Amino acid sequence: MGVAGAGKTTIGQLLASALGFEFADADTFHSEANREKMSRGEPLEETDRAPWLAAMATAIDAWLGEGRRVVLACSALKRSYRSLLRRDPERMRLVYLRGAPQLLRRRLEQRVGHFASSALLDSQLLALEEPDDALTVDVAAPPAEVVASIRAGLGLGKR
Repeated sequence: MGVAGAGKTTIGQLLASALGFEFADADTFHSEANREKMSRGEPLEETDRAPWLAAMATAIDAWLGEGRRVVLACSALKRSYRSLLRRDPERMRLVYLRGAPQLLRRRLEQRVGHFASSALLDSQLLALEEPDDALTVDVAAPPAEVVASIRAGLGLGKR
């Protein structure tokens, strides 16, 4: 979890690959209307987020029920969102990808082909409720080092 530009997709894909897990990106659960709104630099309202959160909760329930191992990259900025998504705290782990605002903004300004622009960063930073129940990893390091830190922090050493 983390704000735009934290590297959720990049780190999530690398972590999933390293662990032999599936990868899912929360962006795929957004409606086209949500994606269009964010591409215009408009923050989502709670009414925009509700169906997105519900769809992810349903997917998580299915993954848990089927015994699938999935890394889900999701902003999950508020405690209430994380509470809704943490369907089984015994089998789920939360990783918070934290970065300095300047680093995040620079990454977003250099990013191409994604609907979330740097215009959303300020609203996301304002909305962010940093978790106190997550493994927190600084994203300033290269992706491979971030993944190694996550694996070490979660006790998921190399196989």
